[in-house]
Amino acid sequence: MGRMIPVSFPNQRRSNARKYLSDLIHYLGLSHPLLAMNFIFVSLGKKSAWSARVKVTDTDFDGVEVRVFEGPPKPEEPLKRSVVFVHGGGWALASAKIEFYNELCMEMAEELNAVIVSVDYRLVPKVHFPEQIHDVVRATKYFLQPEVLQKYSVDPDRIGISGDSAGGNLAAVLCQQFSQDVNLKKKLKVQALIYPVLQALDFNTPSYQQNANIPILSRHFMIKLWVAYFKGNEDFVQEMVVNNHTSLDEKEATALRARLTWTSLLPASITKNYKPVVQTTGNARILQEIPQLLDVRSSPLIADQEVLKHLPKTYILTCEHDVLRDDGIMYAKRLESADVEVTHDHFEDGFHGCLLFTKWPANFAVAIQTRNSYFKWLDRNL
Repeated sequence: MGRMIPVSFPNQRRSNARKYLSDLIHYLGLSHPLLAMNFIFVSLGKKSAWSARVKVTDTDFDGVEVRVFEGPPKPEEPLKRSVVFVHGGGWALASAKIEFYNELCMEMAEELNAVIVSVDYRLVPKVHFPEQIHDVVRATKYFLQPEVLQKYSVDPDRIGISGDSAGGNLAAVLCQQFSQDVNLKKKLKVQALIYPVLQALDFNTPSYQQNANIPILSRHFMIKLWVAYFKGNEDFVQEMVVNNHTSLDEKEATALRARLTWTSLLPASITKNYKPVVQTTGNARILQEIPQLLDVRSSPLIADQEVLKHLPKTYILTCEHDVLRDDGIMYAKRLESADVEVTHDHFEDGFHGCLLFTKWPANFAVAIQTRNSYFKWLDRNL
């Protein structure tokens, strides 16, 4: 009689795979989905602190991990300019030490002959709003101390803040706070925001509607990242998709939404035939449980005009194929109205995250174009 061969059915195999993955995640201590995602993201792309032309050092500034990139010295320039850079990743993913950001900051340091301080702030779910802001502020204030600037041969009058995506959010928030801080002797010279996320009140701007299902950053995923940042209830995500958190019966939300009325802040070429989504009544529990949604420290786009007018020269880069496109365009418009000098670069072929994709096999022409524009502006204005 022939030997019995066990048969593994597709559903059983999938079940076994899910159990194995679940056990592995539990063993590694990655019980939160974002922890598991970031573990894979960072593990595949971590880069050591080494370069032939740029000095790269891993250290900490007032307890916050940073990676410092020092461009090659020039005898005719004993003091360098500097950029404090804040990486993206929805406040939950990535690191200053992964290859994408390591390569970007290394190239920036070399191209600009600058010192780049890349802040490795703590992430969701280990910490939540506003701890990420506190990390970036603490590291930057430490760096701005005269003795620290002297150590890195940095010109105190030529320091800027920059970041992409959620890092752009943190950079914008820091810039607003620093502009109001009377105890800061030296102010930042510039801010450069790359496809920044700037508000959580309206998830139906034309770009959110147009690009709702675009890869890399869909509307649904962006809202989930917001909720995770605030340690909120994921059950609210679907209601927030239709703006049930900022309905007309929420008086404070209605007043703040007036500051981002996209029908007047965006040009006709952007608004097209899109219509605002404003609910008459919504779910009051959302703002009761997540009041941070209306906090200017999470949504710098809703800052008072009096705050905006004190901000430094600003660069904002936006991409057509990005849910966050209109956040950046509206911020540029509000800053211009506050008499801030703004350069807004918009890329019709651009997509969220494109600045990082400059190396084979994921090298895109628009990535080179966006990076060149970004570096050129910093070179001219910092």
